[in-house]
Amino acid sequence: MKGVADTIEKALSAAGLGQGDAASVERATVVGVVAREAGASAPGAGNARFGPKSSGNPARAGEFTSRSYSNDAGTRGYKLYVPAGYAADGDALPMVVMLHGCTQSPDDFAAGTRMNALADRHGFLVVYPEQAANANGSKCWNWFRPEDQDRGRGEPSLIAGITREVAAGYRVDAGRVFVAGLSAGAAMAVILGATYPELYAAVGAHSGLPYRAAHDMPSAFGAMKGSGAIGRASRQSVTTGTAPRDAGRDVPTIVFHGDRDTVVHPRNADQVILQGAARYHAVAGAQPRVLRQSGRVPDGYAYTQYIHLDPQGRPFQEQWLVHGAGHAWSGGSIRGSYTDPKGPDSSKEMLRFFDANPRLEKKSG
Repeated sequence: MKGVADTIEKALSAAGLGQGDAASVERATVVGVVAREAGASAPGAGNARFGPKSSGNPARAGEFTSRSYSNDAGTRGYKLYVPAGYAADGDALPMVVMLHGCTQSPDDFAAGTRMNALADRHGFLVVYPEQAANANGSKCWNWFRPEDQDRGRGEPSLIAGITREVAAGYRVDAGRVFVAGLSAGAAMAVILGATYPELYAAVGAHSGLPYRAAHDMPSAFGAMKGSGAIGRASRQSVTTGTAPRDAGRDVPTIVFHGDRDTVVHPRNADQVILQGAARYHAVAGAQPRVLRQSGRVPDGYAYTQYIHLDPQGRPFQEQWLVHGAGHAWSGGSIRGSYTDPKGPDSSKEMLRFFDANPRLEKKSG
């Protein structure tokens, strides 16, 4: 994966975010929870359906179109994939917002993740916001800038606006709108989960970073190297509710990371999970129960999976550590950049997790 790392390093350097020295990877301990072997569902199980298939003509081909959205924060282009068979008078479908990594484009990210093909198979819309070159020379989402970490301004407002625009124009199930991303896109997906919990039912973060992991370029270097714990501002925001959150609710999150990632240190995956555990504890007053299982992809990588359960037994957090993988979308297609087909299929596993975590409406009284 040296070529991948070199390309990412050049991209980040152009944006003022260089790659640090490769460090030995040590798993951070998730304090206060007990991991144990258990008979959790095997990877890929329960993937029979993500959302209801539309009642339209199944012969109708999917459509991949380019659009743009503007608000006070600027303008961003995006691509929308409407799956085969979609009908305006059919069932409301789920929607997945996919945020590409540095140097990538919507077409590249769609090819690498195979998400459009999965949309045809399972029946959901896919939205690919595109970072503008004039906002970041390497097309990285600016996850490290304070002005792009809050609700109602900056890039979060643009992506949320795109999401709402598509939801308003198509038959979208408001309780099944999800956001996922890779690297800088994963860091921005985590920000969106923290700042727009009423919009996104769950988050998928692949090779990303925790909420408010940095506040400028120097701190971004440190966060990517995994050299620091969750910052004070970040920890305060998830324990005191400084970040706008839906009262009494956390946004379920699934995290993938390769343990040989020399671009974004795997310790960041632990910190994303720690933030979720802190929010959970603040609401539930107890630590989640954690199940652990291991496996190996045939002719591919081994992995360890941690499943965090709420008191009702629902998996509200999942963490996948892919042993031997670098900075690349696990199980992705070689047709896209920054993918590694030898890992577990993160696209399918994210969809499985999303399907298990719709946003439930609060009951009055």
